[in-house]
Amino acid sequence: MATEEKTDRKQTDREKEEAHNGGPERIAAPTAMRRASGQLAQMLQCEPGSVTALKATDDGWSADVEVVEIERVPDTASVMASYRVHLDAQGQLLGYERTRRYGRGQIDR
Repeated sequence: MATEEKTDRKQTDREKEEAHNGGPERIAAPTAMRRASGQLAQMLQCEPGSVTALKATDDGWSADVEVVEIERVPDTASVMASYRVHLDAQGQLLGYERTRRYGRGQIDR
């Protein structure tokens, strides 16, 4: 039982420190990019693509991630999608939404 009290006390001290410092420390941009693409690919069970945009927000990170939704032969016939991914300050996935779907060989105008 004494162990539980010590653990609770350490968490309380950490929470006080985070509150004093303005909250938990934000992960670095390269780490946020890797986590955004990795967690999205894991959720969608598809091949991870590139991160085309990354923006720090008040509560964490917002990233635009490209993924291969449907793999076809030839590669230019594959179906790609853009997702906006929202991460908290520690890089945990909060939510995502598909913003665009297109053929891999398609060029924006």
